[in-house]
Amino acid sequence: MEKNPYPEFDLSGKVAIVSGAGRGMGSHFAIALARYGADLVICSRTRSELENVAAEIRQLGRRVLVQQLDVTKNCEIQAMVEATVKEFGKIDILVNNA
Repeated sequence: MEKNPYPEFDLSGKVAIVSGAGRGMGSHFAIALARYGADLVICSRTRSELENVAAEIRQLGRRVLVQQLDVTKNCEIQAMVEATVKEFGKIDILVNNA
C-alpha cells in the first residue's frame, strides 16, 4: 500500500482523532489520514475492530493510539483527550464520525 499518493497533501507531524473508526467510513478516514502522514487516535465502542484498523495504520509506519469509549459519555471523551495529549502532545484534526 502506497503511503502518500499526493505529496502536496502532507499531514506529517499532525495528530488526528477519528471516532467510530472501527469499521466503515471511520476506518477509511483513519487509514487515509495515516496514508497522508498523520498519527492517529482511533476510538470506538468495540476494541477488537479498532485493533484491526490499528494494525493497518502501523503497517503504514504511523503511530496509533487505540481508545475504546462511548462518545455519549463526557468523562470517557475527556479521558481520551488527556491520553491523546499525553501520548502525542497535541491534537490537530478531529473527525467526528460516531
